[in-house]
Amino acid sequence: MHGFYRIACAVHRTAVANPQSNSDEVVALIREASRRDVGIVVFPELTLTGYTAGDLLFQQALYESQNQALSAIIEATKTIDTIAIIGIMLLDANRLYNCAAVIQKGKILGIVPKSYLPNNKEFYEKRQFDSGKDIVRLTTDFLGADVPFGVDLLFGDGTDLLFGIELCEDLWAVTPPSNHMASNGANLIFNLSASNELVGKAEYRESLVRSQSARAMCAYAYTSSGVGESTTDTVFGGDAMICEYGALLARSARFALNAQLIIADVDLQKLVWMRLAESSFTDARRKNVRIVKIAPLPKLYSINRRFAPYPFVPENRAEQSYRSEEITMIQAHGLIKRMTHTRIQKAVIGISGGLDSTLALLVAHKAFAIMGWDTQEIIAVTMPGFGTTERTKNNAMKLCEALGVTLKDVDIKPICLNEFEAIGHDNASHDVTYENVQARARTSVLMNMANKHGALVIGTGDLSEIALGWNTYNGDHMSMYALNSGVPKTLIRYLVENFANNEHITDILHDILDTPISPELLPHDKGVITQETESLIGPYELHDFFLYHIIKYGAKPSKVLYLCENAFDGLYDQESIKKWLTVFIKRFFTQQFKRSCMPDGPKVGTISLSPRADWRMPSDADMEVWLTEIERA
Repeated sequence: MHGFYRIACAVHRTAVANPQSNSDEVVALIREASRRDVGIVVFPELTLTGYTAGDLLFQQALYESQNQALSAIIEATKTIDTIAIIGIMLLDANRLYNCAAVIQKGKILGIVPKSYLPNNKEFYEKRQFDSGKDIVRLTTDFLGADVPFGVDLLFGDGTDLLFGIELCEDLWAVTPPSNHMASNGANLIFNLSASNELVGKAEYRESLVRSQSARAMCAYAYTSSGVGESTTDTVFGGDAMICEYGALLARSARFALNAQLIIADVDLQKLVWMRLAESSFTDARRKNVRIVKIAPLPKLYSINRRFAPYPFVPENRAEQSYRSEEITMIQAHGLIKRMTHTRIQKAVIGISGGLDSTLALLVAHKAFAIMGWDTQEIIAVTMPGFGTTERTKNNAMKLCEALGVTLKDVDIKPICLNEFEAIGHDNASHDVTYENVQARARTSVLMNMANKHGALVIGTGDLSEIALGWNTYNGDHMSMYALNSGVPKTLIRYLVENFANNEHITDILHDILDTPISPELLPHDKGVITQETESLIGPYELHDFFLYHIIKYGAKPSKVLYLCENAFDGLYDQESIKKWLTVFIKRFFTQQFKRSCMPDGPKVGTISLSPRADWRMPSDADMEVWLTEIERA
């Protein structure tokens, strides 16, 4: 369903050296996973014997008991579509291997041996096992069948899913096998582990799993032995987690006395398409692999996962503050570099009392403070037009006064009236010409003001406006440095809020935050804004959601629609989302010509629409494929 797969990590109650008892636990957990529509469930290392069995692993009785228990599991689950990955020991060519057996519908699909064997301190695996790195046989005779065997095995359904397996220490190695699996297309990795608990080790384990899922651009499911393992010298806590591209989706409760099953829905389709845009991923060396075809997995009819409605904004409040500081530092130092390179220490900014120009002014002020430059050399220009309200103008003026910058007031109405007369436009006609004459008049004033004072014009337009083309070509579209060009509208609000901690400007900023978003190009109604942007082009929170998912990994409109319904459940119905998604697609395609010649500006996040950085698109591309997708959704 839209490239989502439901996977699980199981932690069973282990009975050391008692395969039958362990198999009963395993069967119960597989059945539970099946009832919950899990496609693949992974169990800890040496599931059936226990990891801490020690030299008992050399006992023929234990080996045969394990195989009988595995046969019972296969028989008990032969009508179940769910794949189970179970830790076993395997005797092959008079060598013992620590392995993962992949079973589905009464059949062993393949067996993957462990590559790296820990052999220090509390670990002594080389005493019992051989590494599977150098095995030369492609199959092994196991339980009466010729079974694919080797570290080169991957398993897939022929669509978005291709998974690989590594075992415990493999992840700790300098070059984990999952690196090669990922470079050969595996977007889901399972790890069967027996990792004991030490002070600080849980945090390190999490960092390993998170970072590997990010580096390999995959989903990573890790499960480790629970408290039933022997405590002769070590204690095991049953740590299990599922990560996707660096994000932790689910984690078990450590030291639980009962069996656990953690479940997450991972988006493998997203990972496939993200990899296409990452040149470093496609440069990775490939190896020969064998792909084992799996049978269909349980169908998913809904996704049990929440999607952030504001993907550009951290949900954690503390993280928001940290991220805000980081972004404004990137912006400030981008501006510092540009100004020091041009040997200019003066800036001109059009200030309207809106969010975008407020952020640009605050960041410019921060840059000047960092450099110890005179903030009077920041020239903030208010340019009231036919739609400017007292509220926005007063907020702009109060902010400039509080920050100690130079304020200039230029009434653009006479300029616009002269322009109307020059081109023969009836100023009673409040059409696009009426609006754009004002926008271009403001840009002309700023450019000429900058020439007069030897300054740089700082652009205020944001990433959301650039995506929608919600700017006037050669008007607010143009500047000498586009300071906000990498910041989407939903994020700008939080950046401005972060500056509100300054008590001298708190009240001003809060009133600016409460002001409706508007270009104020149409006449107001007794001081009340009549032209609200979001009523014309749609809510920015939706457009930013569309922007993130379409640009980040090329999601189809039908998938974006599905995710958006989930993220904004109860706030927007499907028809409203489809309406605004159609607006987004139309504007994104038709307004590319503005992005093709946009000014320089700093990239602050993973998405940029600069034609020199992340986004290259013809200005005359056809949008029919995307619009048809929306209609059919």
